[in-house]
Amino acid sequence: MSLDLNVILNSIKKVRENSKKRGFIQSVELIINLQDVDPKKPEERIHELVELPHKVKGGGKVCVIASGELALKAKEAGADLILRKEDLEALAGNKRRQRELARNYDFFLAEAPLMPLIGKILGSILGPRGKMPAPVPLGVDVKDRIERHRRMVMARMRGQPIVQCKVGAEDMLDDQIAENALKVIHTVESKLKRGLKNIKSIYLKMSMGPSVRVEM
Repeated sequence: MSLDLNVILNSIKKVRENSKKRGFIQSVELIINLQDVDPKKPEERIHELVELPHKVKGGGKVCVIASGELALKAKEAGADLILRKEDLEALAGNKRRQRELARNYDFFLAEAPLMPLIGKILGSILGPRGKMPAPVPLGVDVKDRIERHRRMVMARMRGQPIVQCKVGAEDMLDDQIAENALKVIHTVESKLKRGLKNIKSIYLKMSMGPSVRVEM
């Protein structure tokens, strides 16, 4: 069983042919059905951040938890939200606001010294969602980190042997969508014991359209 860019491109063409035009830009979603994989076993779960070759319009929202110079640089870099230490402390015990934060932001970056406090206040909310912040070491370009995270998607199983994530939008070029999809497929494949043999089927679809099976 093999898979290359042309196979994905053919499937994207069919997705476009089978999808009706909507009043908004639809996302393109990738669905990978696995076999001989037990989601109940931690070692067999798929939970990977994948940096896509091409940014999807309206990519992930990034929250930066920092103080001082790093907070200023994150603001200049266009972070979607800056939480300073006092803002973080104000979230302690407020589960409703913590859940809103976890729901509204896809990725979290944090000043390294604040990580213990973040774990204490937000660990129980962000941890199970796979959203614990990535620490930003001293001297690292936070703008680059923010841009990289906006190109990322989470390839994750949620109780069933299925991985589903957004790999593009209908206003992107077919080549860009295909390269994004292939990057996710190869990442998932690399985490499976038997590689492609653990992949039962792959589908692509518009957010409001029918699924198209990728021939392998």
